[in-house]
Amino acid sequence: MRVGVGVVAVLLLVGGCSGGGDDPDKPAAATVSEPAAVVVKGTFTAASAAPPGTTAFLYDPSAVKGPASAVLTLREDAGHTKVALAVDGFMPNRSFGAHLHAKPCGPAPDDAGGHFQHQPDPAPSPSGDPQYANPNNEIWLDFTTNDQGHGQATAEQDWELTPGHRPASLVVHATATMTSPGVAGTAGPRVACMTITY
Repeated sequence: MRVGVGVVAVLLLVGGCSGGGDDPDKPAAATVSEPAAVVVKGTFTAASAAPPGTTAFLYDPSAVKGPASAVLTLREDAGHTKVALAVDGFMPNRSFGAHLHAKPCGPAPDDAGGHFQHQPDPAPSPSGDPQYANPNNEIWLDFTTNDQGHGQATAEQDWELTPGHRPASLVVHATATMTSPGVAGTAGPRVACMTITY
């Protein structure tokens, strides 16, 4: 089953400020700017039929009920990272794991590499060590869909992303994320992936 055409759009939203109008002698009005946000939108394309340049891949067609899409928002705010995910078109009334990963998506599920970690685990990835594979050191966005196949999740970290150290993709997994030692951070096969472009 072929699903949609891969589309990714990135918007950089920066809150504006107002000036003092046309009167140069009038002081500018005080304003509060919203923190900058990166918004990524993608419609997943079946990996087996994805044309060159595709950035949102579907690896398991049984995970969706038609065209499936995602919107991911990342915002830096006073030393924190706030992330929001909304998905549509996934199988209804089902739980999925979702994490931000270290590498961009590709036609193969493993192309996205391991989970993005704020403090990288020194052991080979994936280690399953809950000291590193946990929702405070990684960005987990597990969701459960409703009757219409819509799901959403949010995460907030007490650290900021930097240009030299930030995630490159969103990966949706077949099951909810586990937390036990040895399997911490695992969530079944990768069913979909969307590259994050900054």
